Amino acid sequence: MDIDLAAAYGRCRELHKQHGRTYYLATRLLPAWKRRHVHALYGFTRYADEIVDRTEDLPPAARAARLDQWASRFLAGLHGEPVDDPLLPAVLHTIAVFDLDRADFASFLRSMAMDLTVTSYRTYDDLLDYMEGSAAVIGTMMLPILGSSDPAAAREPARQLGFAFQLTNFIRDVAEDLDRGRTYLPDEDLAKFGVTREDLLAARDAGRTTPAIRELIEYEVTRAQAHYLAAAPGIPLLSPASQACMRTAYALYGGILDEVAGQDYDVFARRALVPRRKRLAVAARALLTPAGTPVALPGPARPVR
Repeated sequence: MDIDLAAAYGRCRELHKQHGRTYYLATRLLPAWKRRHVHALYGFTRYADEIVDRTEDLPPAARAARLDQWASRFLAGLHGEPVDDPLLPAVLHTIAVFDLDRADFASFLRSMAMDLTVTSYRTYDDLLDYMEGSAAVIGTMMLPILGSSDPAAAREPARQLGFAFQLTNFIRDVAEDLDRGRTYLPDEDLAKFGVTREDLLAARDAGRTTPAIRELIEYEVTRAQAHYLAAAPGIPLLSPASQACMRTAYALYGGILDEVAGQDYDVFARRALVPRRKRLAVAARALLTPAGTPVALPGPARPVR
């Protein structure tokens, strides 16, 4: 591997280590040769997210221009042109090694562009359209790297796991997203429980929830659990060397929902985090679990009302 490519993989790894602690821990359970490729995909998604979310001092048009410029460099690299970028060489190398579907990356960039102009979603179907690009395609990007005994059967569970992870983040990060002027809880769900955006803002400012918001969050937790349930059959289909990683990621992201429930669905009092001791115990247990063992749904399995 040449120096520039090694540096690009190193940059992706640092982004992953800094910003994706839960998934980074899980990735450490992969064979060494696979880890750098997972870091590359994380680096790609994180860097795009940074352009969208960490340049808020710029007007929307300028932020859109930055995203377009970076996407153009990426697309040029896909067509074989030299790329002057600190991390894209690693992403392009990973795409080439595993022949990843280019359409997944186009879908992801489309969803990132939506974050520049869309501040809420009317229905859950509308949110799913956004998450198709921001979450489901990450599952399908990952699948060739993880490997599977039946890629066709594992594809939909991989997509569902992307939905589950992202909806978990949306539930945990309601206050943080409000700070950015966005809500990812569908408007129709807010209305179902008599909650307005102003109610969410007031709860954020007060640092505590209300009974109606608590019911809303519990509802979203059960919705996320439905995605975890749909994702569960895919993990035993992964290559044996990849299963400990994904069992750990599955349990730790699901554990965030358990923490939310444990604080009585108050996502404003504190950010729900899985304690470090528990994270390490989950990883150790995953390493000792025989390949092919079914995974357990996080938290109490309850149907969406």
